Amino acid sequence: MDVLPVGWGAPRPERADAARNRAHLLATARQMLAESGPDQLTMDALAERSGLGKGTVFRRFGTRAGIFQALLDEIERGLQERVMSGPPPLGPGAPPVERLVAYGRARVRLLIENTEIARFALDGRQPLPSSPQTPASQMHVRMLLRQLSLDGADLDLLAIQLTAALDGPLLLYLSADALSSTGPQIEASLGSAWQDLIERVCRP
Repeated sequence: MDVLPVGWGAPRPERADAARNRAHLLATARQMLAESGPDQLTMDALAERSGLGKGTVFRRFGTRAGIFQALLDEIERGLQERVMSGPPPLGPGAPPVERLVAYGRARVRLLIENTEIARFALDGRQPLPSSPQTPASQMHVRMLLRQLSLDGADLDLLAIQLTAALDGPLLLYLSADALSSTGPQIEASLGSAWQDLIERVCRP
């Protein structure tokens, strides 16, 4: 089975109370999003709704954008779990080109389904989402490229370029109305474009 490294070294153990607070805050944030949308999810509102002190919320997330960044990280981990141990073609067991196509389509779907969270994850000081090109995503694309016969290709740079095609900024500039009315068509178009790109790049 393919093993997808997600970082350098073992993560620092989290205290049990800190882990409980984190899980409670994220569960509360998800509930607030479902009920009222992202506009109402503020640091103060999350503290009040969760029953935890404002200091706890600020220490955990730092800024309001940090709440949305943490939600995106959680969603990203769910995708990576499916990549590492889910059914093919997204998970192990399919040919590398099929897995690359499935991975791109899955990321496009993830971004479209969570575009509002990605918008609010912007911290106001940078023009791009706070977590473009996750290391795990880039490593996964490079691992699959390495299984192909791409003589002469710089796999590190190619992985960076392909991963960039799956970043969020493209979707952040689409209006909420456009996504709600034509989301399925946009997903299909972007997924087909990704498949065409992969099949051309990986052509023997």
